[in-house]
Amino acid sequence: MSNWDQYYLAMARLAASKSKDPSTKAGAAIVRPDKTLVSTGYNGFPKQMPDNPEWYSNREEKYSRIVHCEINAMIHSYEKLEGYTLYTYPFIPCDRCCVQMIQAGIKRMVAPVPSADALTRWSAAFEKTKLYCQQSGVEVVEIPLPEVV
Repeated sequence: MSNWDQYYLAMARLAASKSKDPSTKAGAAIVRPDKTLVSTGYNGFPKQMPDNPEWYSNREEKYSRIVHCEINAMIHSYEKLEGYTLYTYPFIPCDRCCVQMIQAGIKRMVAPVPSADALTRWSAAFEKTKLYCQQSGVEVVEIPLPEVV
């Protein structure tokens, strides 16, 4: 793992701290090949929608409304992402976000190794993500959490 990977994973972790989701705070950073930052994002409701805590506590409501961190970062990038790196915290993108990142041109995804709890909840999605990345020539790097600043 490079110092740049540590730096931008820490930035994705900081972005995650802005999420109002009480169960999963996720953050993303998109970085150009020259190691400069394009944008960040965190999971949350659309900016025009109230951050109603009752909606966050109701999984059906939350899943219907929430925009994932990767998508928010992509929406706010305002440039083509061909060849760029996506950093996500606390784990790799779900399969649905993964295909959108591949479509946008992301060529490398870096994230911490998922926790046991995350694997219990989303291992099927993570396996699809890894498969889709392998099939598309996208590198996936998972870093043990103690190494993440």
